[in-house]
Amino acid sequence: MNIRVALLRPCLVAAGFLIGLDAALAAPTPPPPAKRLPPAGIAIPAADRAELTSGAAALRADIDALTRELTIAKNDRLLALLPDVEVFHKAVDWALRYDEFFAAKEVATARKALASGRERVAQLRNGKAPWLDATGLIVRGHRSAVDGSFQPYGLVVPSGVTRERANRLMVWLLGRGEKRTELAFIAEREGGPPQLTPRDTILLVPYGRFCNATKFAGETDVFEAMASVRGTYHIDDNRITVAGFSMGGASTWHLAAHHAGLWCAASPGAGFAETAIYNRALDPGKPPRTPWEQTLWRWYNATDYAGNFFNLPVIAYSGEDDPQKQSADLMEAAMAKEGLKLERLIGPKTAHKYHPDTKNELTARLEALADRGRDATPKEVRVTTYTTRYPGESWARFEALEKQWERADLVARRDGTDSVVVTTKNTTAIKLTLPGIRSVKIDGQTVGLSGTTASGAFLHRENGTWRAGAPATAVRKRPGLSGPIDDAFTQAFLFVRPSGKPLNDTLAVWTRGELAHATKMWRDIFRGDAPVKDDVAVSDEDIRTKNLILWGDPSSNKLLARLLAQLPLTWDSRKITFRGHDYDAAYHAPVLIFPNPLNPSRYVVLNSGVDFREEAYGTNSLQTPKLPDYTILDLREKPGPRWPGKMVDAGFFDETWK
Repeated sequence: MNIRVALLRPCLVAAGFLIGLDAALAAPTPPPPAKRLPPAGIAIPAADRAELTSGAAALRADIDALTRELTIAKNDRLLALLPDVEVFHKAVDWALRYDEFFAAKEVATARKALASGRERVAQLRNGKAPWLDATGLIVRGHRSAVDGSFQPYGLVVPSGVTRERANRLMVWLLGRGEKRTELAFIAEREGGPPQLTPRDTILLVPYGRFCNATKFAGETDVFEAMASVRGTYHIDDNRITVAGFSMGGASTWHLAAHHAGLWCAASPGAGFAETAIYNRALDPGKPPRTPWEQTLWRWYNATDYAGNFFNLPVIAYSGEDDPQKQSADLMEAAMAKEGLKLERLIGPKTAHKYHPDTKNELTARLEALADRGRDATPKEVRVTTYTTRYPGESWARFEALEKQWERADLVARRDGTDSVVVTTKNTTAIKLTLPGIRSVKIDGQTVGLSGTTASGAFLHRENGTWRAGAPATAVRKRPGLSGPIDDAFTQAFLFVRPSGKPLNDTLAVWTRGELAHATKMWRDIFRGDAPVKDDVAVSDEDIRTKNLILWGDPSSNKLLARLLAQLPLTWDSRKITFRGHDYDAAYHAPVLIFPNPLNPSRYVVLNSGVDFREEAYGTNSLQTPKLPDYTILDLREKPGPRWPGKMVDAGFFDETWK
């Protein structure tokens, strides 16, 4: 895609916003072809299936017995290593359970995985974990806080690396692989290193929860895998690099732009950097896109966050003949608008792969940048965001905005040893974590501070005047509590299933179908079993630690009924009243996200899982939020591959969730 098209992008998006609600939703479009992810596997011989089923059951029994033994012995150190065994069991168990063998040779791969699991059980039972001190190719795992699932990751540990010294780390993000189940991933990680292997560097290859370009729980998986690695090795936080190719290049653009302060260097190879142009989503003849879906492209568009590369060296690689060179073209233009220059390496006469000579040049550049390391407290910080979901990762960050999904800017510069000069746009609260700050000049106003604490110094704007301290409003949109609906699934969540009698049959049928759909899609795309409890079984600990996804209505779901008076709607057998409008409860349902009245640091969600649907199974670029903070659905239109029903109202709550 040429630069001229990139420069037209704002006009295209603006034109999309002019589409009215009715026009955006009324145009009938044929559903896309049904797609299964992962695709259907092959049939394996009955004798092999019986052997593997028996072996997986035996490994499950061994793991359970070892867990009991270690729990009785209160051996927390070894209990923490059980995910390094569990991932081998899950790889075989899920391949059997969901018919995910794609080649006859994977039977041998499954046998090897079971053998590796048994070997590690025996080693842990003897109080040993030799893989922690091994070098070379290593498969490990972690248990995700999001859904309790076991997720694998791969390591390449160079000879000479020890757990004690400060080690460099490269996070390598994989390209799209629709058959990359846990079993296939383990075989890949045991089969060889990734494409870039800088010297003296531990390489971490997250699974990323399969095939989602590190979005939603895939993004969380990267940081959980990094935390697991830090639990074993001493990692130098100033020498962490992120890189990837193809889908992994898209992941790198995303993680580098949205978490720029974490890395000493980033190298996206190919991939995509935004939605509208890459996917041609606004082209004539394409399915219409609602205004809020276009707004929510700002969640993942790296082009919108290009100013965050002010302190982060980025080296983009492209093959000269690769159509995905487009991503670097667009990012180069976006960075130029911020006064920044993108460093680019282009493989001559090369399609969708690394050119060997250019790859060597790229590796040398990344090694040099790791030698230099990251400046943890740069003199000047520039942060751009559109949501407090991404507040910044350096010593100055956002705490509250005037309006989510509009551009917000924060520029902070150290002025001497104890003062800082700050300018902001679309910002009502910030946080500074530099120690010893006594004075801040912010937007022309001087604010005195008593000094930063361990958690940092807060400033907020009140009636046009900046003041020291956090905002007084307790329930507000902030990091970790910004919406929209999909944000609930980046953290620990629980599906709360109704156990009572529903208000009506239409809603009951729709709820059952949507709960089943959400559960299946979580397994398909994010490779976990969505945790589910009946409404009467939800504990105080669940309320304290999880986002609660409430399915049903106030009659069928006792927890929803308990919270209803403190939610922004009324709902009985006759009608739903929301934002001054009444809807017939016989065939309408609310879908929304809101701070949990019982624990305002967590969410409640009504009647929705992750809200992209089967339309997005075939391309990661459409795996973006489709619903804003709230939606009213008319259930007379059946759910389809794009929407859960006909949307008759939708929008965003304001900064105080009103």
